[in-house]
Amino acid sequence: MDESFNQAFDQYYDYHFDAAFESLNNQTGGQEEEEEQQQEVVKKQRKKRVVIERNREEGHQRLWNDYFSDTPTYQENQFRRRFRMNKSLFMRIVDRLSNEVQYFRQTQDVTGRSGLSTLQKCTAAIRVLAYGSAFDAVDEYIRLAASTARLCVENFVEAIIDLYGDQYLRRPTQDDLQRLLHLGEIRGFPGMIGSIDCMHWEWKNCPTTWKGQFSRGSGKPTIVLEAVADYDLWIWHAFFGLPGTLNDINILDRSPVFDDIIHGQAPQVNFSVNGNPYSMAYYLTDGIYPKWATFIQSIPLPQGRKAVLFAKTQEAVRKDVERAFGVLQARFAIVKNPARCWDILKIGKIMRACIILHNMIVENERVDGTQFDTSGFQPGEDGESSSADDTFFIDTPPSISDQDSVIISMRDKPMHQRLKRDLVEHIWRKFGRDQRNN
Repeated sequence: MDESFNQAFDQYYDYHFDAAFESLNNQTGGQEEEEEQQQEVVKKQRKKRVVIERNREEGHQRLWNDYFSDTPTYQENQFRRRFRMNKSLFMRIVDRLSNEVQYFRQTQDVTGRSGLSTLQKCTAAIRVLAYGSAFDAVDEYIRLAASTARLCVENFVEAIIDLYGDQYLRRPTQDDLQRLLHLGEIRGFPGMIGSIDCMHWEWKNCPTTWKGQFSRGSGKPTIVLEAVADYDLWIWHAFFGLPGTLNDINILDRSPVFDDIIHGQAPQVNFSVNGNPYSMAYYLTDGIYPKWATFIQSIPLPQGRKAVLFAKTQEAVRKDVERAFGVLQARFAIVKNPARCWDILKIGKIMRACIILHNMIVENERVDGTQFDTSGFQPGEDGESSSADDTFFIDTPPSISDQDSVIISMRDKPMHQRLKRDLVEHIWRKFGRDQRNN
């Protein structure tokens, strides 16, 4: 009886287990089928990518007829205003990019249709840099999409840095220093090789976690550019990328502006002021910079005619770097408008490329090698005493003690005060004739 009972129980259990298992499988399979059907519906509802036929060949032809043909629609002055440079300089850049950068070479697809021309890509990049507009703003005229315009800008700035950076953002050579010293001598500042200051570029899309580091004053995040410029607006030194919470002194502590002097890789500069010899060139600055032998500031509250004339002359000459910032922002509105990029490295490349293009334009538009007009300055009683030679160049790196002695000489406050007194007397003797006559 026990054996028959066990058999009956086993049959009953197997029957109900198989029924429950089959019911569960049917239910799971139905859910899977339902999910597959829902996924198919979602796929059907997704919008397919819209392919826009932009007729890029007609866009290239229209661009060629407007600016680059033998009888263009728009004249040279209009080209200069819209491209921020002369046509000869722009074509020189286009030719080199088309020959040396793969991205800017015109290609063909599998059907034999030509892609975007080098002129279209370079024009799109220049328009975005010059006007600071969105990437899709050039779509209607250049006939390319916003994503393509973004690639054009990124490849363009990288190509400008790689091909022209060593030439147009270089440290001054001996000949460059001699020319700068000559101009400084004429303007009343023997030994002066430019003016230094900082500019802030607002960063609109700064990551939230970084806003406290990059914001000060107005509360908007900014990135700082430290630059040295001369009278014809050439920017000799550019140090960019530090957060906006730093001031000019904090940036100076991190800046490589004096690295060549400290490491013994800068030409020796010799000059005399008011009969006293000096051997270290200097920059003109505003009042925030420290009283070092390499900086000359104005006099905040000048007392006496000599001090007033010195303050007026120093503040006028120091405006060189302010003018350079203004022209840079006017030429390339992208560095004037808030930066829209998320990546600080890309922002740095844009700034560096704009400075290189700025220097290229300065060189292209020079008349007889310089834009400086000396007719407004008197030669003065003293002859030219500033000179630069290569005695500072050495084959081996200097020792740490030598570097420390150079740093001490650069930060010598008594020398700064002595040089400033001599400059006051020198400027009064050079330009004070009109003051005495009045």
